[in-house]
Amino acid sequence: MNTIEIPTPRTVLRLISMGDLEAIHVLHSLPETDEFNTLGIPENLEETQEIIEQWVAANQLKDIKNYTFKIELLPDNQLIGLFGLRLGNEKYRRAEVWYKIHSSYWKQGFATEVLAAMIDFGFDQLNLHRIQAGCAVDNIGSIKVLEKVGMIREGRGRQILPLKSGWSDNFEYAILDSDERKQNTKQKQ
Repeated sequence: MNTIEIPTPRTVLRLISMGDLEAIHVLHSLPETDEFNTLGIPENLEETQEIIEQWVAANQLKDIKNYTFKIELLPDNQLIGLFGLRLGNEKYRRAEVWYKIHSSYWKQGFATEVLAAMIDFGFDQLNLHRIQAGCAVDNIGSIKVLEKVGMIREGRGRQILPLKSGWSDNFEYAILDSDERKQNTKQKQ
């Protein structure tokens, strides 16, 4: 079993396990966290289990290519969100990130703090060259998070996100290992 812990000033990221099923189901079931997410709200616990079984299996591989972390609030280790990092072709040294934060913890800087730590992890531990992210054009909260950590908007994909509200355009963001990391967690510790 792989054990990876990525600390931030207020949280710790750990690879998810099946023991996180109920907390993840609650997170996925919140209508407000689903607004800009293409996964959809699960109909039942079994549907959530099918989703996270794949994530847990990917986390257990010798060479992880698709990381799924739980975001735990310190000091009680309460699950407040998820963070994913999917590696692309090794030759290109790039990855795509995504995150989902429980709505009770929005607008408190958690997503920015965690994304900054994951950018450090990607560049410093995984030797990545490029980290990408996308978000719906109306997802103002995520746009602010991506830009606060130094990610640069590179483009717009037209109507590629099938959201409940209909097809949405997607802003494409990226940061390179040579770019300035605006919220570098190492500077704060």
